Amino acid sequence: MYKYLVALLVFFTLTANAQELNCTLKVNFDRITDANPQIFKTLEKAAQDFVNNTRFTGRNFTRDERIDCSIFFSISAYENNNFSAVVQIIATRPVYNSGYTTSILNYSDKDVSFSYNSGENLIYSPNTFQSNLVSLLSFYSNMIIGLDADSFKENGGTPYYEAAQDIANVAQSSGYKGWSLQDGNQTRYVFANDVLSNTFAPFRKAFYDYHISGLDTMADDQKAAKLKVIDAITTLSEVNKVRPNAFLTRIFFDTKSDEIASMFSAGPQVTVTDLVATLSRISPLNGTKWSRIK
Repeated sequence: MYKYLVALLVFFTLTANAQELNCTLKVNFDRITDANPQIFKTLEKAAQDFVNNTRFTGRNFTRDERIDCSIFFSISAYENNNFSAVVQIIATRPVYNSGYTTSILNYSDKDVSFSYNSGENLIYSPNTFQSNLVSLLSFYSNMIIGLDADSFKENGGTPYYEAAQDIANVAQSSGYKGWSLQDGNQTRYVFANDVLSNTFAPFRKAFYDYHISGLDTMADDQKAAKLKVIDAITTLSEVNKVRPNAFLTRIFFDTKSDEIASMFSAGPQVTVTDLVATLSRISPLNGTKWSRIK
């Protein structure tokens, strides 16, 4: 009986203190033909273990609350433990009272390089630069947690965005690309700074309303929920008035454009004339998708 109670206590302790992310991490190295495949398999396991076993926040997540995400490394070059890659980051969250999951981030970081030695320990240390791999994984983990929090509570993601911003600021001294304003206007540095800027407050308001007032009410009243989604996109358009073609706007539509087009192409009809005009103005690159909205 005593052993049973101890085992039960351990179970509930682990359940109450699970890490934040449930991540599938894959490393594709098809383009590399002159290196030992075990190098990339070791990298894959170390990186996945780091993301899934690290606690990035002080919040208590149950195992059912962990945020589902995927990180895909497509290795483009390798030499002497130095890697170049494109990294795709995808994160989802469930929609209330349905079996549907919605993407909260679908982003491709095309300018990634790092070094990794097989057997190297990856340790989360947000206030010091350990390696570019650790900084990269830590940055996007915090951004995922922030976006998830923002989708459930207005401005709920602030502390996690701030943690990501701190990681970016510390990583600037490393010399790796993507951490500095000088590296362009579509970088990790810009991602973290813009999402915390008052200039882009409508983005966060729209992100919250899109999920809570829109998607999460879809099971109760599809037509009313669609109208709330339209309101959220109208709010997002306020960013375009100040910063046309803003990085955050592009990230939003890279993540949501297919969903929006599908949402308004089926089910109860609502008036979409103004919606299509707004979408075409703030995200013209997705014009083909908007043409499907009737």
